[in-house]
Amino acid sequence: MNFLDQLRNARLANHSLLCVGLDPEPSRFPAHLNGKIDKTFEFCASIVDACADVVIAFKPQIAYFSAIGAEKDLERLMRHMKDVAPKVPIILDAKRGDIGSTAEQYAIEAFERYGADALTLSPYMGLDSITPYLKYHDKGAFLLCRTSNAGGADLQNLMVESCPQAKHLYEHVAHQAQHHWNLNGQLGLVVGATYPEDIERVRRQAPTLPLLIPGIGAQGGDAHRTLQTAWVDEQTPVVINSSRAILYASASEEYAQAARSQALQARELLEGALTQHLSVRP
Repeated sequence: MNFLDQLRNARLANHSLLCVGLDPEPSRFPAHLNGKIDKTFEFCASIVDACADVVIAFKPQIAYFSAIGAEKDLERLMRHMKDVAPKVPIILDAKRGDIGSTAEQYAIEAFERYGADALTLSPYMGLDSITPYLKYHDKGAFLLCRTSNAGGADLQNLMVESCPQAKHLYEHVAHQAQHHWNLNGQLGLVVGATYPEDIERVRRQAPTLPLLIPGIGAQGGDAHRTLQTAWVDEQTPVVINSSRAILYASASEEYAQAARSQALQARELLEGALTQHLSVRP
């Protein structure tokens, strides 16, 4: 089963658009685990166990593991997710961007060492920076397109003349991903909920690609407006990420139950926003 089919199936099975990001910071662990790097797996696995039937995907952020020397914990966590939630795809958030043999090694790291179903990539070195990942025909890749941070506009909003269909660089990336770059049919785009008008422009360029959307909640993104601009149909996955609000929902020993409660609330918020959008859509 390829990555897009995994997303569609998880969406139907769990009735969810919610992706839970796994960004472990030992200094923010609940009181009984606080500061304990050797409890990284325990903390993350508990969140996974609590939320496995609530999400469309999990998204571990590789830097949070490597910064504390917890790569072995990440390997163990990836296996654990495959065991307890085999139908929930895993997006490795690595934002890799390199060429040639180095990109090939990053692809091996993501798909063979860690067993990810998809990963995030920076496409700003061009097609040859993503080609090594597309050789894994059933794996997905989300290209950074219009990101949620304010500084993203420094480059992504530059005007382009080489693509008559696109006004800005991020629109050109979306156009390329929809057409010439999508060699394995598994490409998606990262777009921030903080710029819904830009999601609308991305959708015009890439009407059939899955979107990975951070920025709902603490960063100011609105669920209703996001789905109004991002949603196409059930065959075109929309994956909306939440990390800290769920991971650190409680500092008590019941942190996993609190995470589940927060995830359920987020799922219901998103489903309600989608229902509202579909009820008024022509």
